Amino acid sequence: MAKASDLVKRLLVGRALRSGQLHEQLLPKRIALPVFASDALSSVAYAPQEILVILSLAGVSFYAYSPWIAIAVVVVMLTVVASYRQNVHAYPSGGGDYEVATTNLGANAGLTVASALMVDYVLTVAVSVANGVDYVGATIPFVAQHKPAVAIGIVILLTVVNLRGLRESGAAFAIPTYAFMIAVLGMIAVGGFEVVFLKEELRAPSADFGIVPEQTDLTMFAAAFLVLRAFSTGCAALTGVEAISNGVPAFRKPKSRNAATTLLMMGLIAISMFGGIIALGLASGVKVAEPSVAATDLLRPDGTPVGPGYHQQPIISQVADAVFGGGSLPFVVISGVTALILFLAANTAFNGFPVLGSILAQDRYLPRQLHTRGDRLAFSNGIIILALMACLLLWGFDADVSRLLNLYIVGVFVSFTLSQTGMVIHWTRRLKTEEDLKARHQMHRSRTINFFGAVMTGLVLVVVLLTKFVVGAWIVCIAMPILFLMMKAIRRHYDNVAAELEITEEYDESTLPARNHAIVLVSKIHKPTLRALAYARATRPSTLEAITVGVEGKEARALQEEWERRGIPVPLKMLNSPYREITQPILDYVKTVRRRSPRDVVTVFIPEYVVGHWWEHLLHNQSAFRLKARLLFKPGVMVTSVPWQLHSSDRLRGRPEQYAPGVARRSGGEQVKNR
Repeated sequence: MAKASDLVKRLLVGRALRSGQLHEQLLPKRIALPVFASDALSSVAYAPQEILVILSLAGVSFYAYSPWIAIAVVVVMLTVVASYRQNVHAYPSGGGDYEVATTNLGANAGLTVASALMVDYVLTVAVSVANGVDYVGATIPFVAQHKPAVAIGIVILLTVVNLRGLRESGAAFAIPTYAFMIAVLGMIAVGGFEVVFLKEELRAPSADFGIVPEQTDLTMFAAAFLVLRAFSTGCAALTGVEAISNGVPAFRKPKSRNAATTLLMMGLIAISMFGGIIALGLASGVKVAEPSVAATDLLRPDGTPVGPGYHQQPIISQVADAVFGGGSLPFVVISGVTALILFLAANTAFNGFPVLGSILAQDRYLPRQLHTRGDRLAFSNGIIILALMACLLLWGFDADVSRLLNLYIVGVFVSFTLSQTGMVIHWTRRLKTEEDLKARHQMHRSRTINFFGAVMTGLVLVVVLLTKFVVGAWIVCIAMPILFLMMKAIRRHYDNVAAELEITEEYDESTLPARNHAIVLVSKIHKPTLRALAYARATRPSTLEAITVGVEGKEARALQEEWERRGIPVPLKMLNSPYREITQPILDYVKTVRRRSPRDVVTVFIPEYVVGHWWEHLLHNQSAFRLKARLLFKPGVMVTSVPWQLHSSDRLRGRPEQYAPGVARRSGGEQVKNR
């Protein structure tokens, strides 16, 4: 069973890597771009469409606001990209927004950012995969009928790929990401050339459709609220920008410069794609509506509803149809790579969440296991936890993109705002001590950029909360405080444990036990019992005795007679158990010994079988397991297991130890590495 599981693990994850090979996993810019930018780039597949969907609630006339909304989103994106370039240079350790907020605003602000980012990373995986499933489901009915199951399966596949290591997963995702960029930018270039220079009219499949407005005679306040809601939804295009600041340690040297360059490239490409798609969409007359009402609210040229049989193509597909023609090879390629990039967008979260979890674990806000690298030098525990949470979200929300989007981007704008505020304080502190004029000029410029970024992202956060709170954002507003309190509780626990274990001046070594009372547990006289007795004698305890529980009188007497007949030089004490209980009489006897000598220790030796098959564990050592579990809570009691290997365990002998986390720190680790 163990060999089979090892084989499966190696086939899926690959061979283990030594700690010294960590530098081989660092990424050049050409690989780092698709690894960290897939989320931000993929958002152009749905952010422009979501703007039009929200505006369609008031009819086609409100599409006139979409260029201004797009410009506002682009301004915010440029601001955030410029601001995060300052973060990357100032804090290259990989803590990102969490480190910036903690250092400059305090631990509580840092934990607020951390909880917001963790929620947003989980939502990034869920939204990206669910949206990709929608694209595939449009052409494959089976996928559309089993969306949650297919989405969960894709998350599992992405998890396996990421467990193979950062560099390997980056290489796997690079080709599809670059294909998406080339295809979409090529479509925008061709479409723009046809419209601007050839003066050709582009016609989307829905260009002649009409829209039945759900809201008519809107007041000025209601119209402004609708426009703000469209703007907040379009700001989904900014998700993933912060991932590069969290992943600076994954870049090759010079890390900060390479990360800043990659961030700039990502921002320029994302802005070009976002603006180009929404411009061509408006130029070609794209009409889209909320999927749940599209059948009735979209009208054909004759004024009749399109009906339930109509499939509403995404905005990229409609623009590709207008530029290249439906069914053409470029149209098929663009539709295919768009669906693929939406799946791969989740990879940004798979790289950001584990690193953030590792830093939080190092600061004792999360379990320490999240700080440990796995076989492939990836933070495997963080990857698995992210996948589990995303699968639960997909299952709970039925992989519905519209419902998931209402939870989206709240967390990321919380982190944006606090991070940029922290950077303003960072530069203000630096200016108090810096005397070089050139450096001061650069700091003033950086502070201005970060201040503008804090104001912009703060305003967007207010808009997002106002427009999305009732329709689902309230869930995130509950989840973030729960995570915050959980991390505070974990830190409090670790601090309490550290305080208890710390050696203080009051620690008196004279209180150490002077004597050791050894007790060997005996169920019957056989080889494991004799080995336990021999080992106990070899430890030279102050006193040594064997105890057994007499459940059946006949068996107890037979055991006593055999003990005397063999002449075993250790006294055997029989504990009576009229109710056939084994554990409690032993616990009571140990407590009695402790009461007689409170300053001494009692060592309990327990013979145990070592078996080689999982099902054999169910047949042996159950009483020993229960006893150990109870004895661990008894002060002044030590528990020692004395193993006896059965023949079934022979198959495990001679097998080299796996390259598990921490193996190099354990005794014999160097020998294991050299095998």
